[in-house]
Amino acid sequence: MEIVNMKDWGLGLDPSKGPILISGPCSAESEQQVLESCLGVAKHRVHILRAGIWKPRTRPGTFEGIGAQALPWIKRAGRETSLPVTVEVANARHVYEALKNHVDILWIGARTSVNPFSVQEIADALKGVDIPVIVKNPINPDLALWMGALERFNKVGIKKLAALHRGFSVSNSAPYRNSPMWHIPIELRRRLPEIEIIGDPSHIAGKRALLREIAQKSLDLSFDGLMIESHINPDVALSDAKQQVTPDGLKELLDSLVKKEVASSDPLFVSNLESLRADIDRLDREVIELLSKRMEVARQIGLYKKENNITILQMSRWEEILNNRIKEAMAHGLSEKFITSFLQDIHNESIHQQTAVMNKETA
Repeated sequence: MEIVNMKDWGLGLDPSKGPILISGPCSAESEQQVLESCLGVAKHRVHILRAGIWKPRTRPGTFEGIGAQALPWIKRAGRETSLPVTVEVANARHVYEALKNHVDILWIGARTSVNPFSVQEIADALKGVDIPVIVKNPINPDLALWMGALERFNKVGIKKLAALHRGFSVSNSAPYRNSPMWHIPIELRRRLPEIEIIGDPSHIAGKRALLREIAQKSLDLSFDGLMIESHINPDVALSDAKQQVTPDGLKELLDSLVKKEVASSDPLFVSNLESLRADIDRLDREVIELLSKRMEVARQIGLYKKENNITILQMSRWEEILNNRIKEAMAHGLSEKFITSFLQDIHNESIHQQTAVMNKETA
């Protein structure tokens, strides 16, 4: 894809000088609330102002946003602070209203990016328009959908693109509102290295107490910016009250974050790091070799089962392996979650290898 980085969007943004910060209320509730919230956060290193104009809610009857009449409110906040503004759009009509009100940046929400039809409708409405678009990950953990949404905008000529990681809706995301699943944005960066990524601690955390942890993790993973929801009085907010901070709370949060360097020119550091990386490479090769040997034994077991007409899956044996290995791994400082997932992957591959032996025709 041909991508224009944020520093070249013509809005005075430059992630190389520090993470781009987007802040403002989850929802525009009144002109006074938008102005006070945005003017408050503008004092604290914010680069872009945000406000939810249309709010896609799970169930009807809840606050679904003021609508287009709130667009002039966020634009007024932008004028009074000399900052660009961004709003979420979910269909072509939203696009029309946002462009009519000279919104500087559009973002695509998670409930929209999950639907290729909706994404294409918005992309078609932006054909021939030179405006930055930030695409949130879809609500479900599907990297292809996220990439596909970015590609749809790129295909209609939108080159000012960025991705926004807000976590994923899964059955067990505790203690977070949405599971971060950090491996997915990391894989997005590997596949699309030209795409800049913004973290959304508000929607991952779901509560103020966890915002710093998620924000710091985003920076530690070299994300290019953060979107943090802020409200002049979060406790009475009409949407997502628990995850919003006051402007002063935003300052405290930002002051607590530690910006770490991507690389170092210190020769001693580089030498020591390369030595440790060489150890990792050697150990990885040993792990792969051991896994290969384990699968060879699995194939032998599969052949033995085939000769004796025994089923592949032996549940009691699998439970014995799982319980014993978890205890051993935890005694060596490995987490239960990691080793369980690792063992399940090994077991699945063992079943695959044994199935191939079972189904192989004998000469």
